Amino acid sequence: MVISLITASLLAAAAVIAPTIAKAEPPAPEQAATRPDSPGPWHSPVGTLDLLTRFDPPPEPWLAGHRGVDLAAGTGLPVTAAGPGTVVFADELAGRGVVSIVHDNGLRTTYEPVEPLVTAGTVVTAGQTIGHLQPGHASCPDQTCLHLGLKRGPLYLDPMLLFGAGKVRLLPRPGRTEDRP
Repeated sequence: MVISLITASLLAAAAVIAPTIAKAEPPAPEQAATRPDSPGPWHSPVGTLDLLTRFDPPPEPWLAGHRGVDLAAGTGLPVTAAGPGTVVFADELAGRGVVSIVHDNGLRTTYEPVEPLVTAGTVVTAGQTIGHLQPGHASCPDQTCLHLGLKRGPLYLDPMLLFGAGKVRLLPRPGRTEDRP
């Protein structure tokens, strides 16, 4: 019984720790982002990467923060999938249209406020139109912008990493203290 509990605890800890380690890694070189006018798997969902609000995650998951980036674009413009994947959500959420896509590499991109043209279960390609941009994102009160989010598991990442920019946030290795001489 004790051995079963210890084994279960170790397996649960591994399930929690392993994704955390993987989340700290930047995208692999073959997944490196490109500009929309060059070949590659990642494309800006609104043409240019006119960054209005940077990624500013909270120090703790439950605190307030900006868990994505805001890209300037005009109302009604097409919003395209940043990379190939499967739509897992395309509906209204908290009064705004949201589209969420899971990609084969375990990443999930989220786009809002968007009037979806796709439905959950739709397989999309990079650059495929998934909706039209709507006004109303709280971070951009004076203009229309697309809020682009990026996650791996429960960890939010800087979406600009997809495009060869952004900040990599490294996490301490399990079992090691942060303050080493």
